[in-house]
Amino acid sequence: MAAKDEWKAEDFPCTLTLHIPFPSTHLASTAQRALSVDAELSPLVRRAFSIVAPKAQASSSQTANEDKSVLQVNYAATTNRMLRVAVNGFVESAGVVIGVMKDLDVDVVYEPTREGLEGVQGLDATKVG
Repeated sequence: MAAKDEWKAEDFPCTLTLHIPFPSTHLASTAQRALSVDAELSPLVRRAFSIVAPKAQASSSQTANEDKSVLQVNYAATTNRMLRVAVNGFVESAGVVIGVMKDLDVDVVYEPTREGLEGVQGLDATKVG
């Protein structure tokens, strides 16, 4: 989304905020990088990404960077129709990104985990460090 000083909020009265939870900050950041490469096609829509802590953690005193695992996407549009069209396209793209993460599951193998990897389908535990 363009900086607030570059556009007037009253010109984009229709807004929506999406919260997409991920298991880790790393996955939320990866999704943000993958989804942010596609700019909004319409000049009638604005979009901004941020990574935030889950609501339960946001109210607590621990809001360190490693606790931020929710991708927040803020949309603003000139009309409800433009908002709906933009969000529909985004949700479709987000589904693809999440599906690829699920299918590849590389992060579970190569990133430190809190749980053991016993019983993970398709994982050969002898090959994991």
